[in-house]
Amino acid sequence: MSKEPNTRLSDLFGLAGWSKGELARLVNRQAAAMGHPQLATDTSRVRRWIDTGETPRDPVPQVLANLFTERLGRVVTIEDLGFDRQGRAGKRQAVDGLPWAPERTAAVLTEFTGMDLMLNRRGLVGAGAALAAGSALTSAMQDWLHTDPALAADAPRFDDPLTASADPASYDRYEAAPVGSQEIDALERSVDVFRAWDAARGGGLQRKAVVGQLNEVGGMLAYHHPPHLQRRLWGVAANLAVLAGWMSHDVGLEPTAQKYFVIAAHSAREGGDRPRAGEALSRAARQMVHLGRPDDALDLMKLAKSGSGEETLPRTRAMLQTIEAWAQASLGRGQAMRRTLGEAEDLFTSDRTDVPPPSWMQMFNEADLHGMQALAFRTLAEHDPSAARTAQRHAKEALRLREDGRQRSQIFDYLSLASACFIANDPEQADTYARLALVSIGDTSSHRTWDRLREMYRLTGQFSDHATIQDLREEIQLALPRKAAKPVVKSAKGVRRGLNRDV
Repeated sequence: MSKEPNTRLSDLFGLAGWSKGELARLVNRQAAAMGHPQLATDTSRVRRWIDTGETPRDPVPQVLANLFTERLGRVVTIEDLGFDRQGRAGKRQAVDGLPWAPERTAAVLTEFTGMDLMLNRRGLVGAGAALAAGSALTSAMQDWLHTDPALAADAPRFDDPLTASADPASYDRYEAAPVGSQEIDALERSVDVFRAWDAARGGGLQRKAVVGQLNEVGGMLAYHHPPHLQRRLWGVAANLAVLAGWMSHDVGLEPTAQKYFVIAAHSAREGGDRPRAGEALSRAARQMVHLGRPDDALDLMKLAKSGSGEETLPRTRAMLQTIEAWAQASLGRGQAMRRTLGEAEDLFTSDRTDVPPPSWMQMFNEADLHGMQALAFRTLAEHDPSAARTAQRHAKEALRLREDGRQRSQIFDYLSLASACFIANDPEQADTYARLALVSIGDTSSHRTWDRLREMYRLTGQFSDHATIQDLREEIQLALPRKAAKPVVKSAKGVRRGLNRDV
């Protein structure tokens, strides 16, 4: 017993809205359903869990995780409740127990994906979940990301599935068994297939398949393979976790997406791939800009760039610069944005073609460089309308260079171009490009395309007296689904703030 309140459990208990007696009855009922009819929790015991940090014995932590997951409609792990695997109650750390110990990554990955699949089956969504602010994530992960993961090999190991007794939290993990290079080859090919599908149709249709595959890889990682195979498996885990996060972000599951990005960074670091870890954190930064938190995005980008290591290729560094520039544009920092985009262009052109990019960077090509520049200038144009012309030029170049199979990116380019035309007082051209976006936007499962469409719709208001724009506005209203509730962002000090932007 820690004699100190378990603040994490207290926060979640407040969100759930149960009484202590009600939670005690639910725990007993759920435990009985799991084969533990002897469990007899009462109100006073629940009070001790919350007020004095008392840690319940197994299987209660997993029972609580299941109950809170169903109640809140988002994945709640044992660590989220303030409990760890050695049976100690936890005080609040910087953000949800980050960073966890190296030997815990496979277990966290497997537990989180297993509970995500459970939520997916039951159709729950997580409207009341909270996002951690970028500064909170960076403070939690700064020292961890800059330490050498190889040192973990000499550290004592806990929760080893080959030596430890059965853990009730591991019910989603199949029995650990070795895999060979051919199986890993197949896993790496499956990542390419999922990545291509996501780029074409959005994250909604294949998200469950990616999460399921990641869950399986977590089971594989529970077996300690030879180092060269284990590194490749961690690479697969990192790639799948980034995809799971990106797909979750694409369909509006923001707290879930953020957790996957952090899992991806852990997995990449375990595999010794610092550039991949940095790219995973840059995805969390892009998420923050999209949600109207560019200051938090800049915090994350500092960590992503500093933690990527000297081996990061120029093209990867160029990609990181474009994300930073988008955040700067959101804050109206035009001079800083232009300087950062200039550095991105220099880095991109300096990249040697004789060094092939890693698989996860092959999606970032010249079209994407122009697409991100168009987005940055279009965003800056909200503060400085003169930037709209430059945004149009980059968007047109991105569209010219776009490859087949990148339908979602093409929609974004059209929306950036149409928005820039509206800002530049050119409604006729804007109408043309907006309709091109509408032609295919219904074929994707990407909520982010709808968010950008809403941004563009806002710009049509000043031209609503034009007959063509009136028609366009009606078509947009028909194309847009009903808007879901906005997520909540939790700052480093625990203050929850609603998002103000329609993005």
